Amino acid sequence: MHKKKKNKKSSLSILSIAGVSSYKSKKNEKYMNYKQIHHFKIILETWKKQLNKNNKDVYDISKKSSNFPDPIDRAVQEEEFNLELRNRDRENKLIKKINRTLKKIESKEFGYCSSCGVEIGIKRLEARPTANLCIDCKTLEEIRDKQILG
Repeated sequence: MHKKKKNKKSSLSILSIAGVSSYKSKKNEKYMNYKQIHHFKIILETWKKQLNKNNKDVYDISKKSSNFPDPIDRAVQEEEFNLELRNRDRENKLIKKINRTLKKIESKEFGYCSSCGVEIGIKRLEARPTANLCIDCKTLEEIRDKQILG
């Protein structure tokens, strides 16, 4: 039986995409200092470049279009186009979120909960660099959403 490596990162990890390792905080280090800000700026800018590259790599849907005589083939092609459009839309929304986060870095608001003002935390930001709520406020938001949606 093989043991799993504890520090193995997913190839899809945002840190892996950016080519950086997890930030190692030093004792008595000021939160959101220059090194930490620089760390997250690299992550966000690299992530944005990757998403933009993905959008450019996918060639125009109309160029891939074929007029299949078989209705099943046409349906499969339409479903593939729909999936591709949803993915592009999702990536475009994420790019907008990254841009908002980069603006928060410039205005020195990055890393703090937009609801209560508390520090979001390095580990949470590494997992989700576009997070704007601390874990407690995010949990409360999700509970409210469940109550509203039923």
